[in-house]
Amino acid sequence: MSKKHFKSGFVAIVGRPNVGKSTLMNQVIGQKIAIMSDKPQTTRNKIHGVFTRDDKQIVFLDTPGVHKRQSKLGDYMNQTALNTLSEVEAVLFLVDAAEGLGGGDRFIIEHLKKVKTPVFLVINKIDQVVPEQLLPIIDQYRKLHEFAEIIPISAKLGNNVDTLMEQIGKYLPEGPQYYPDDQITDHPEQFVCAELIREKILNQTREEIPHSIAVTIEAMSVEPNGVVNISAVIFVERDSQKGIVIGKQGALLKEVGRQARMDIQNLLGSKIFLELWVKVKKDWRNQDSVLKDLGFHRNA
Repeated sequence: MSKKHFKSGFVAIVGRPNVGKSTLMNQVIGQKIAIMSDKPQTTRNKIHGVFTRDDKQIVFLDTPGVHKRQSKLGDYMNQTALNTLSEVEAVLFLVDAAEGLGGGDRFIIEHLKKVKTPVFLVINKIDQVVPEQLLPIIDQYRKLHEFAEIIPISAKLGNNVDTLMEQIGKYLPEGPQYYPDDQITDHPEQFVCAELIREKILNQTREEIPHSIAVTIEAMSVEPNGVVNISAVIFVERDSQKGIVIGKQGALLKEVGRQARMDIQNLLGSKIFLELWVKVKKDWRNQDSVLKDLGFHRNA
């Protein structure tokens, strides 16, 4: 599709775990496509979110949070995030105003110094600090790198997000519209459904569970009456974790299913019949063959 003076491009969102990357993605797109949790390392794959207006289209890549690796899965997540920096027109470096400058931020900045494309410093969670705290925070980061733009926002509340989008538009080249007006992600529905289920598990389980969880959609079909049947498998690493995910008399798994069904119904606009199974794949995060089966590819 060709439009006169239409601008388009790809923009990466990078940052430490839990700084609000997925929240920003969902705020910009206006619909949940990236899962959100208060637990770090929630996002494992690059999530392509598509923002389209009459004059521009921005394809956002929400990368896994860069962190100290503890498994092959962690190694994959770091590689995915850093490889993204070479694929885009601009990079949004998202930081947490409330947390302050940390070692993880410095680690990422060292990689950003090698990037030729414009890098924005996006200071998130400004709703959690008083305005007088912002200038010292900006000065701290400014001493470490020369940023193309510095924009404070609240991704959760939407504060200053419109300004951010306007500034991104200034750095986009004229180009084609890659996706139709009504498309908000390039991931298949099965992927987003699996991520929504995983989000509910992250929100319901204790600290030892989150990084041991993977979800795959085994089957997805539509009945003549429009009801969508979904069968999903939740993978954990140990038998004890299986018990935690299922819960006493199946209560936790039932609640996960109830919450996930509501989000999936909103996503698909159809009634959902959701069936969940829990299986053990021992030490799956360190097995290349299992990671590949679950959709994690090192060259992603």
